[in-house]
Amino acid sequence: MKFVDEYRDPAQAQRLLAAIRRRSAGPMRIMEICGGHTHAIYKSGLDQLLPEGITFLHGPGCPVCVTPALRIDQAIALAEGPGRIVATYGDMLRVPGARGSLRQAQARGADVRIVYSSLDAVDLAARFKDREVVFFGVGFETTAPANGMSILRAARLGLENFSVLGNHVLVPPVLRFLLDAPGTEIDAFIGPGHVGTVVGSQDYAFLPRDYGRPVVIAGFEPNDLLEAVLMLVRQQAEGRCALEVQYRRAVREEGSPVAREVMRQVFEVVDQEWRGIGRIPASGLGIRQEYAAYDALRRYAGELPEESPADVGEYVCGAVVQGAKSPLSCPAFGVGCTPEHPFGPGMVSSEGACAALYHYRRTSPGKEAQP
Repeated sequence: MKFVDEYRDPAQAQRLLAAIRRRSAGPMRIMEICGGHTHAIYKSGLDQLLPEGITFLHGPGCPVCVTPALRIDQAIALAEGPGRIVATYGDMLRVPGARGSLRQAQARGADVRIVYSSLDAVDLAARFKDREVVFFGVGFETTAPANGMSILRAARLGLENFSVLGNHVLVPPVLRFLLDAPGTEIDAFIGPGHVGTVVGSQDYAFLPRDYGRPVVIAGFEPNDLLEAVLMLVRQQAEGRCALEVQYRRAVREEGSPVAREVMRQVFEVVDQEWRGIGRIPASGLGIRQEYAAYDALRRYAGELPEESPADVGEYVCGAVVQGAKSPLSCPAFGVGCTPEHPFGPGMVSSEGACAALYHYRRTSPGKEAQP
Protein backbone atom coordinates (compact mmCIF):
# COMPACT_ATOMS: atom_id res chain seq x y z
CA MET A 1 0.00 0.00 0.00
CA LYS A 2 2.86 2.37 0.80
CA PHE A 3 4.19 1.83 -2.73
CA VAL A 4 0.85 2.87 -4.31
CA ASP A 5 0.36 5.79 -1.91
CA GLU A 6 3.60 7.33 -3.19
CA TYR A 7 1.79 8.01 -6.46
CA ARG A 8 -1.13 9.69 -4.66
CA ASP A 9 0.88 11.77 -2.19
CA PRO A 10 -0.37 15.41 -2.23
CA ALA A 11 3.04 16.80 -1.25
CA GLN A 12 4.66 14.97 -4.13
CA ALA A 13 1.94 16.27 -6.44
CA GLN A 14 2.75 19.84 -5.37
CA ARG A 15 6.45 19.28 -6.08
CA LEU A 16 5.66 17.88 -9.52
CA LEU A 17 3.33 20.78 -10.33
CA ALA A 18 5.96 23.30 -9.25
CA ALA A 19 8.54 21.60 -11.46
CA ILE A 20 6.13 21.63 -14.41
CA ARG A 21 5.56 25.36 -13.97
CA ARG A 22 9.31 26.04 -13.79
CA ARG A 23 10.19 23.95 -16.83
CA SER A 24 7.24 24.74 -19.08
CA ALA A 25 8.57 26.35 -22.25
CA GLY A 26 5.32 27.10 -24.04
CA PRO A 27 1.94 25.69 -25.03
CA MET A 28 1.60 21.93 -25.33
CA ARG A 29 -1.44 19.90 -26.40
CA ILE A 30 -1.06 16.46 -24.86
CA MET A 31 -3.27 13.58 -25.95
CA GLU A 32 -3.77 10.92 -23.29
CA ILE A 33 -4.59 7.83 -25.31
CA CYS A 34 -6.15 5.70 -22.62
CA GLY A 35 -9.64 6.13 -21.21
CA GLY A 36 -8.30 5.14 -17.81
CA HIS A 37 -6.04 8.20 -17.96
CA THR A 38 -8.99 10.40 -18.95
CA HIS A 39 -10.95 9.13 -15.96
CA ALA A 40 -8.01 9.78 -13.60
CA ILE A 41 -7.45 13.28 -14.99
CA TYR A 42 -11.03 14.39 -14.38
CA LYS A 43 -11.33 12.60 -11.04
CA SER A 44 -8.17 14.30 -9.74
CA GLY A 45 -8.81 17.64 -11.45
CA LEU A 46 -5.37 17.56 -13.08
CA ASP A 47 -6.62 19.43 -16.14
CA GLN A 48 -7.43 22.40 -13.88
CA LEU A 49 -4.11 22.36 -12.02
CA LEU A 50 -1.68 22.52 -14.92
CA PRO A 51 -0.24 25.83 -16.12
CA GLU A 52 -2.18 27.71 -18.77
CA GLY A 53 -1.21 26.49 -22.20
CA ILE A 54 -0.80 22.82 -21.26
CA THR A 55 -3.97 21.12 -22.45
CA PHE A 56 -5.17 17.53 -22.33
CA LEU A 57 -6.81 16.11 -25.46
CA HIS A 58 -8.81 12.94 -24.98
CA GLY A 59 -7.94 10.19 -27.44
CA PRO A 60 -9.81 7.10 -28.68
CA GLY A 61 -8.62 4.98 -25.77
CA CYS A 62 -11.89 3.58 -24.45
CA PRO A 63 -12.49 0.20 -26.15
CA VAL A 64 -16.17 0.23 -25.22
CA CYS A 65 -16.57 3.66 -26.80
CA VAL A 66 -15.01 2.70 -30.14
CA THR A 67 -16.88 -0.59 -30.55
CA PRO A 68 -19.06 -0.04 -33.65
CA ALA A 69 -22.84 -0.21 -33.53
CA LEU A 70 -22.76 -3.15 -35.94
CA ARG A 71 -20.88 -5.30 -33.44
CA ILE A 72 -23.45 -4.45 -30.74
CA ASP A 73 -26.26 -5.39 -33.12
CA GLN A 74 -24.52 -8.68 -33.88
CA ALA A 75 -24.22 -9.44 -30.16
CA ILE A 76 -27.94 -8.72 -29.74
CA ALA A 77 -28.81 -11.00 -32.66
CA LEU A 78 -26.78 -13.79 -31.08
CA ALA A 79 -28.35 -13.24 -27.66
CA GLU A 80 -31.85 -13.43 -29.11
CA GLY A 81 -31.15 -16.68 -30.93
CA PRO A 82 -32.63 -19.86 -29.45
CA GLY A 83 -30.64 -21.81 -26.88
CA ARG A 84 -27.83 -19.29 -26.50
CA ILE A 85 -26.04 -17.52 -23.68
CA VAL A 86 -24.11 -14.33 -24.42
CA ALA A 87 -21.52 -13.56 -21.74
CA THR A 88 -19.74 -10.21 -21.57
CA TYR A 89 -18.43 -7.55 -19.24
CA GLY A 90 -20.91 -5.30 -17.43
CA ASP A 91 -20.07 -2.08 -19.26
CA MET A 92 -21.03 -3.65 -22.60
CA LEU A 93 -24.68 -4.07 -21.60
CA ARG A 94 -25.59 -0.37 -21.99
CA VAL A 95 -23.72 0.38 -25.22
CA PRO A 96 -26.30 1.53 -27.79
CA GLY A 97 -26.46 -0.06 -31.21
CA ALA A 98 -29.01 0.48 -33.95
CA ARG A 99 -31.17 -2.27 -32.38
CA GLY A 100 -30.89 -0.97 -28.84
CA SER A 101 -28.58 -2.46 -26.22
CA LEU A 102 -27.82 -5.84 -24.72
CA ARG A 103 -29.56 -4.71 -21.55
CA GLN A 104 -32.74 -4.10 -23.54
CA ALA A 105 -32.34 -7.49 -25.21
CA GLN A 106 -31.97 -9.00 -21.73
CA ALA A 107 -35.21 -7.31 -20.69
CA ARG A 108 -36.91 -8.91 -23.69
CA GLY A 109 -35.85 -12.33 -22.45
CA ALA A 110 -32.41 -12.89 -23.97
CA ASP A 111 -29.95 -14.77 -21.76
CA VAL A 112 -27.18 -12.18 -21.33
CA ARG A 113 -24.80 -12.72 -18.42
CA ILE A 114 -22.10 -10.56 -16.86
CA VAL A 115 -18.74 -12.25 -16.37
CA TYR A 116 -15.50 -10.95 -14.89
CA SER A 117 -13.16 -12.94 -17.12
CA SER A 118 -13.33 -14.56 -20.53
CA LEU A 119 -12.42 -17.80 -18.76
CA ASP A 120 -15.68 -17.50 -16.81
CA ALA A 121 -17.45 -17.77 -20.16
CA VAL A 122 -15.53 -20.97 -20.91
CA ASP A 123 -16.70 -22.33 -17.56
CA LEU A 124 -20.29 -21.51 -18.56
CA ALA A 125 -19.85 -23.51 -21.75
CA ALA A 126 -18.50 -26.44 -19.74
CA ARG A 127 -21.48 -26.28 -17.37
CA PHE A 128 -24.22 -25.81 -19.99
CA LYS A 129 -23.19 -28.16 -22.76
CA ASP A 130 -26.71 -28.14 -24.17
CA ARG A 131 -26.45 -24.37 -24.81
CA GLU A 132 -24.32 -22.30 -27.17
CA VAL A 133 -22.17 -19.84 -25.19
CA VAL A 134 -20.79 -16.75 -26.96
CA PHE A 135 -18.31 -14.52 -25.20
CA PHE A 136 -18.57 -10.91 -26.44
CA GLY A 137 -15.05 -9.61 -25.90
CA VAL A 138 -13.76 -6.15 -26.78
CA GLY A 139 -10.57 -4.34 -25.93
CA PHE A 140 -7.11 -3.19 -26.90
CA GLU A 141 -3.94 -5.25 -26.69
CA THR A 142 -4.54 -5.47 -22.94
CA THR A 143 -7.48 -7.89 -23.08
CA ALA A 144 -6.59 -9.76 -26.26
CA PRO A 145 -4.24 -12.28 -24.54
CA ALA A 146 -6.88 -13.30 -21.98
CA ASN A 147 -9.54 -13.60 -24.69
CA GLY A 148 -7.11 -15.64 -26.77
CA MET A 149 -6.50 -17.89 -23.76
CA SER A 150 -10.24 -18.56 -23.54
CA ILE A 151 -10.15 -19.95 -27.07
CA LEU A 152 -7.08 -22.07 -26.32
CA ARG A 153 -8.71 -23.39 -23.16
CA ALA A 154 -11.97 -24.23 -24.92
CA ALA A 155 -9.99 -26.06 -27.60
CA ARG A 156 -8.07 -28.06 -24.98
CA LEU A 157 -11.34 -29.00 -23.24
CA GLY A 158 -12.94 -29.97 -26.55
CA LEU A 159 -15.87 -27.58 -26.02
CA GLU A 160 -17.86 -27.35 -29.23
CA ASN A 161 -20.46 -24.96 -27.80
CA PHE A 162 -18.12 -22.01 -27.15
CA SER A 163 -17.22 -19.10 -29.43
CA VAL A 164 -16.00 -15.52 -29.23
CA LEU A 165 -17.55 -12.45 -30.83
CA GLY A 166 -14.50 -10.21 -30.74
CA ASN A 167 -13.78 -6.56 -31.33
CA HIS A 168 -10.09 -6.18 -30.58
CA VAL A 169 -8.39 -2.96 -31.64
CA LEU A 170 -4.74 -1.87 -31.78
CA VAL A 171 -3.42 1.46 -30.51
CA PRO A 172 -0.53 2.35 -32.89
CA PRO A 173 -2.60 2.31 -36.13
CA VAL A 174 -5.21 4.73 -34.77
CA LEU A 175 -2.46 7.13 -33.67
CA ARG A 176 -1.01 7.06 -37.18
CA PHE A 177 -4.50 7.73 -38.51
CA LEU A 178 -4.94 10.77 -36.25
CA LEU A 179 -1.52 12.20 -37.07
CA ASP A 180 -2.00 11.68 -40.81
CA ALA A 181 -5.34 13.54 -40.74
CA PRO A 182 -5.23 17.15 -42.00
CA GLY A 183 -5.25 19.83 -39.34
CA THR A 184 -4.04 17.58 -36.51
CA GLU A 185 -3.10 19.62 -33.45
CA ILE A 186 -1.43 17.13 -31.12
CA ASP A 187 1.97 18.07 -29.72
CA ALA A 188 2.68 15.06 -27.50
CA PHE A 189 1.24 11.81 -26.20
CA ILE A 190 0.80 10.05 -22.88
CA GLY A 191 0.86 6.35 -23.76
CA PRO A 192 -1.33 3.68 -22.13
CA GLY A 193 0.51 1.94 -19.32
CA HIS A 194 -1.61 -1.22 -19.31
CA VAL A 195 -1.08 -1.79 -23.03
CA GLY A 196 2.64 -1.29 -22.42
CA THR A 197 2.68 -4.11 -19.89
CA VAL A 198 1.58 -6.46 -22.68
CA VAL A 199 3.32 -5.19 -25.82
CA GLY A 200 6.21 -3.26 -24.26
CA SER A 201 7.34 0.24 -25.08
CA GLN A 202 8.82 -0.05 -28.56
CA ASP A 203 5.46 -0.16 -30.34
CA TYR A 204 5.38 3.63 -29.78
CA ALA A 205 8.87 4.44 -31.05
CA PHE A 206 7.34 5.52 -34.38
CA LEU A 207 5.80 8.62 -32.77
CA PRO A 208 9.06 10.53 -32.22
CA ARG A 209 10.83 8.84 -35.14
CA ASP A 210 8.22 9.29 -37.88
CA TYR A 211 6.07 12.16 -36.61
CA GLY A 212 8.29 14.21 -34.31
CA ARG A 213 5.90 13.76 -31.36
CA PRO A 214 7.26 12.84 -27.92
CA VAL A 215 5.50 10.13 -25.95
CA VAL A 216 5.69 9.04 -22.32
CA ILE A 217 4.07 5.75 -21.26
CA ALA A 218 2.45 6.42 -17.90
CA GLY A 219 0.71 4.75 -14.99
CA PHE A 220 -2.74 5.62 -13.71
CA GLU A 221 -2.30 7.38 -10.38
CA PRO A 222 -2.44 11.20 -10.30
CA ASN A 223 1.28 11.55 -9.67
CA ASP A 224 2.04 9.13 -12.51
CA LEU A 225 0.29 11.51 -14.87
CA LEU A 226 1.94 14.60 -13.40
CA GLU A 227 5.36 12.99 -13.72
CA ALA A 228 4.56 12.08 -17.34
CA VAL A 229 3.64 15.71 -18.06
CA LEU A 230 6.88 16.85 -16.42
CA MET A 231 8.88 14.46 -18.59
CA LEU A 232 7.20 15.86 -21.71
CA VAL A 233 7.78 19.45 -20.56
CA ARG A 234 11.46 18.67 -19.99
CA GLN A 235 11.75 17.27 -23.49
CA GLN A 236 10.19 20.44 -24.87
CA ALA A 237 12.51 22.69 -22.83
CA GLU A 238 15.59 20.69 -23.86
CA GLY A 239 14.61 20.49 -27.53
CA ARG A 240 14.31 16.69 -27.41
CA CYS A 241 11.71 14.36 -28.88
CA ALA A 242 11.81 10.83 -27.52
CA LEU A 243 9.95 7.78 -26.25
CA GLU A 244 10.19 7.55 -22.47
CA VAL A 245 8.60 5.29 -19.86
CA GLN A 246 7.27 6.74 -16.63
CA TYR A 247 5.49 3.50 -15.67
CA ARG A 248 8.78 1.69 -15.14
CA ARG A 249 7.39 -0.39 -12.28
CA ALA A 250 5.20 -2.30 -14.76
CA VAL A 251 6.36 -1.71 -18.36
CA ARG A 252 9.37 -3.46 -19.84
CA GLU A 253 10.76 -2.79 -23.29
CA GLU A 254 9.81 -6.28 -24.48
CA GLY A 255 6.44 -6.35 -22.70
CA SER A 256 5.12 -9.81 -21.78
CA PRO A 257 6.51 -12.51 -24.11
CA VAL A 258 3.86 -14.99 -22.95
CA ALA A 259 0.97 -12.60 -23.66
CA ARG A 260 2.42 -11.63 -27.03
CA GLU A 261 2.79 -15.29 -28.00
CA VAL A 262 -0.88 -15.99 -27.20
CA MET A 263 -1.90 -13.03 -29.36
CA ARG A 264 0.31 -14.24 -32.21
CA GLN A 265 -1.03 -17.79 -31.95
CA VAL A 266 -4.76 -16.98 -31.88
CA PHE A 267 -5.13 -13.68 -33.76
CA GLU A 268 -4.11 -12.03 -36.99
CA VAL A 269 -4.10 -8.34 -37.93
CA VAL A 270 -7.22 -7.19 -39.83
CA ASP A 271 -8.86 -3.95 -40.93
CA GLN A 272 -11.13 -2.63 -38.21
CA GLU A 273 -14.11 -0.31 -37.89
CA TRP A 274 -13.82 2.27 -35.06
CA ARG A 275 -16.99 3.88 -33.81
CA GLY A 276 -16.94 7.60 -34.50
CA ILE A 277 -13.84 7.30 -36.69
CA GLY A 278 -14.41 4.77 -39.45
CA ARG A 279 -12.44 1.89 -40.93
CA ILE A 280 -8.72 1.96 -40.26
CA PRO A 281 -6.50 -0.51 -42.14
CA ALA A 282 -4.63 -3.12 -40.08
CA SER A 283 -5.95 -1.73 -36.81
CA GLY A 284 -7.66 -4.78 -35.31
CA LEU A 285 -7.24 -8.42 -34.44
CA GLY A 286 -9.33 -11.19 -35.98
CA ILE A 287 -9.35 -14.86 -35.00
CA ARG A 288 -7.07 -16.98 -37.19
CA GLN A 289 -8.47 -19.61 -39.54
CA GLU A 290 -7.01 -22.36 -37.35
CA TYR A 291 -9.51 -21.36 -34.66
CA ALA A 292 -12.45 -20.60 -36.97
CA ALA A 293 -14.66 -22.99 -35.01
CA TYR A 294 -14.45 -20.55 -32.08
CA ASP A 295 -15.09 -17.42 -34.14
CA ALA A 296 -18.72 -16.31 -33.76
CA LEU A 297 -18.47 -14.11 -36.87
CA ARG A 298 -17.74 -17.19 -38.97
CA ARG A 299 -19.88 -19.62 -37.03
CA TYR A 300 -23.08 -17.59 -37.21
CA ALA A 301 -22.37 -15.61 -40.38
CA GLY A 302 -25.70 -16.41 -42.00
CA GLU A 303 -27.80 -14.91 -39.20
CA LEU A 304 -25.77 -11.83 -38.24
CA PRO A 305 -26.56 -8.31 -39.52
CA GLU A 306 -23.93 -7.06 -41.94
CA GLU A 307 -24.49 -3.33 -41.59
CA SER A 308 -25.98 -0.77 -39.21
CA PRO A 309 -27.09 2.84 -39.64
CA ALA A 310 -24.70 5.69 -38.89
CA ASP A 311 -23.55 5.66 -35.28
CA VAL A 312 -24.06 9.15 -33.93
CA GLY A 313 -26.18 11.31 -36.21
CA GLU A 314 -25.75 15.02 -35.63
CA TYR A 315 -23.74 14.69 -32.43
CA VAL A 316 -19.98 15.26 -32.12
CA CYS A 317 -19.02 11.86 -30.71
CA GLY A 318 -16.54 11.16 -33.50
CA ALA A 319 -14.72 14.44 -32.94
CA VAL A 320 -14.64 13.80 -29.18
CA VAL A 321 -13.02 10.36 -29.44
CA GLN A 322 -10.44 11.84 -31.84
CA GLY A 323 -9.55 14.63 -29.41
CA ALA A 324 -10.77 17.33 -31.81
CA LYS A 325 -13.67 18.55 -29.65
CA SER A 326 -14.58 18.75 -25.99
CA PRO A 327 -17.66 16.89 -24.74
CA LEU A 328 -18.93 20.30 -23.63
CA SER A 329 -19.29 21.35 -27.26
CA CYS A 330 -22.00 18.73 -27.79
CA PRO A 331 -25.58 20.06 -27.52
CA ALA A 332 -26.75 16.76 -26.02
CA PHE A 333 -24.10 16.58 -23.26
CA GLY A 334 -25.81 16.33 -19.87
CA VAL A 335 -29.16 17.27 -21.37
CA GLY A 336 -30.42 14.15 -23.13
CA CYS A 337 -27.16 12.22 -23.18
CA THR A 338 -26.24 10.99 -19.69
CA PRO A 339 -24.59 7.81 -18.35
CA GLU A 340 -28.07 6.48 -17.55
CA HIS A 341 -29.35 7.19 -21.07
CA PRO A 342 -26.34 7.48 -23.39
CA PHE A 343 -26.83 8.68 -26.95
CA GLY A 344 -23.26 8.12 -28.05
CA PRO A 345 -20.26 5.97 -27.22
CA GLY A 346 -18.35 8.44 -25.06
CA MET A 347 -21.07 8.47 -22.39
CA VAL A 348 -21.42 4.71 -21.97
CA SER A 349 -18.25 3.65 -20.17
CA SER A 350 -16.73 5.33 -17.11
CA GLU A 351 -13.56 5.62 -19.18
CA GLY A 352 -15.30 7.58 -21.93
CA ALA A 353 -14.44 11.27 -22.01
CA CYS A 354 -18.09 12.32 -21.84
CA ALA A 355 -18.98 10.08 -18.90
CA ALA A 356 -15.86 11.04 -16.95
CA LEU A 357 -16.50 14.75 -17.45
CA TYR A 358 -20.18 14.35 -16.57
CA HIS A 359 -19.41 12.45 -13.40
CA TYR A 360 -16.67 14.72 -12.03
CA ARG A 361 -17.46 18.11 -13.56
CA ARG A 362 -21.17 18.67 -14.06
CA THR A 363 -20.86 21.96 -15.90
CA SER A 364 -23.90 23.02 -17.86
CA PRO A 365 -23.54 22.85 -21.65
CA GLY A 366 -22.27 26.12 -23.07
CA LYS A 367 -20.65 27.39 -19.86
CA GLU A 368 -17.20 26.13 -20.78
CA ALA A 369 -17.87 25.23 -24.39
CA GLN A 370 -14.72 24.58 -26.36
CA PRO A 371 -14.21 24.21 -30.08
